[in-house]
Amino acid sequence: MPRQSPCHRGETPADQTPRVTADLLITGATLLVTMDDERRELPGGWVAVQDGLVSAVGGAQDQPPAAQEELSAQDCLVTPGLINTHHHIYQNLTRAYRPTTRASLFDWLTGLYPLWAGLDEEASYLSAWVGLAELALGGCTTSTDHLYVHPRGAGDLISAEISAARELGMRFHPTRGSMSLSQKDGGLPPDSVVQDDDEILADSEALVARHHDPSWGAMVRIALAPCSPFSVTPELMRRTAELAERLDVRLHTHLAEDPDEDLFAARTFGRRTIDQFEEVGWLTDRSWVAHCIYPDDGEIARLGAAGVGVAHCPSSNMMIGGGGIAPVRAMRAAGVNVGLGCDGSSSTDSASLWMEARNAMLVGRLREGPTAMGARDALEIATLGSAACLGRLGELGVLRPGAVADLVCWPLTGLAFAGALTDPVEAWLRCGPVSARHTVVAGKTVVRGGELTAPGLDDVLRRHSAAAARLQRLG
Repeated sequence: MPRQSPCHRGETPADQTPRVTADLLITGATLLVTMDDERRELPGGWVAVQDGLVSAVGGAQDQPPAAQEELSAQDCLVTPGLINTHHHIYQNLTRAYRPTTRASLFDWLTGLYPLWAGLDEEASYLSAWVGLAELALGGCTTSTDHLYVHPRGAGDLISAEISAARELGMRFHPTRGSMSLSQKDGGLPPDSVVQDDDEILADSEALVARHHDPSWGAMVRIALAPCSPFSVTPELMRRTAELAERLDVRLHTHLAEDPDEDLFAARTFGRRTIDQFEEVGWLTDRSWVAHCIYPDDGEIARLGAAGVGVAHCPSSNMMIGGGGIAPVRAMRAAGVNVGLGCDGSSSTDSASLWMEARNAMLVGRLREGPTAMGARDALEIATLGSAACLGRLGELGVLRPGAVADLVCWPLTGLAFAGALTDPVEAWLRCGPVSARHTVVAGKTVVRGGELTAPGLDDVLRRHSAAAARLQRLG
């Protein structure tokens, strides 16, 4: 793409104060990584923000515009905000739950479903507040959430999450998850957390009408997300795909996460799980899926040709996977848009996209060798790849004029970075651990100086502890 001028500058008399042309200026970065088409990396970089969008970027040799507010990025690597493409935030209410910490995926699920049946609006709000705050401290500016547990009488759980996201100032893509096959139908979840197809579809349409914003720079978008091939009917998968097409929203589900999934699909549908995914109308560029650890070579080619995205969840895959490592390099080579995901808080028990980026780099090298994955590859997955999964390539995950003003200032100082002098990007993931010094979303600081800017953390943590104890039936 043609190189864009960092800003428009006319001749200004020496004794005249420059006109303020930006709301916010992030200035003085050790290195600014734009992730633009040219993959420019600008020493001494700065970013100007106007009305929630990037208005200009430049390096040390470029004169920035005057701004109403300045934010110092001294001694920092500045990157686009990281984007979380798969999460189950409510699960932070059952982190490190002892009876399930040594369980396989299916045993882990059946052990936790009875606890999650106690989810309500208050717990959903608190878990979202805690989860999104944790993500912001770890450099995330946009997060999805896959909330598929909707107990009877629990209320409007997704609207409760959206309230928390708005309080924190986070960009949020909640997905209306669903389960329609309970234990009596041959599925895994108890009857108390499943719904019938018509109820699911009606609520999905209502949530899109109430919250989905298709405009450029939107803070909230809704996607439709039946949980998995073994927790919903094929008919619900088909009808959900049709509804998403009519409403022009995206589709999300789990796919090829565990070896048992193909066994289940063969026994139940007479085909492999990705064949079933295609059979019900989901093999399209409207879809992105979580995990995708076990596709074969032909299936990888089909996913790429169809434009399906994949949320790579390296920590969760190691924690509760079936021993496989997702074939990220092969998927990207086949044209699959691979993004990054934390996955549920009670599977990885942490929500740091910095850690996920580091683990993506490490497991990529473990699977394919040391030349297969570097820090820049992991950063691209966490920004551009994730933006493509959400259908927002060019809008999110890049610092260029017109893109959203979502960015992170990562400090590269102290003992952990002593001696790291030649490559700030590689140092960012090889050294550390590191959290965000500043996290900016839509031109507003969500994290400043390593602290949340939203008030009320202590009160939220107190209430969250009480809700978690109630769900875990403690006391």
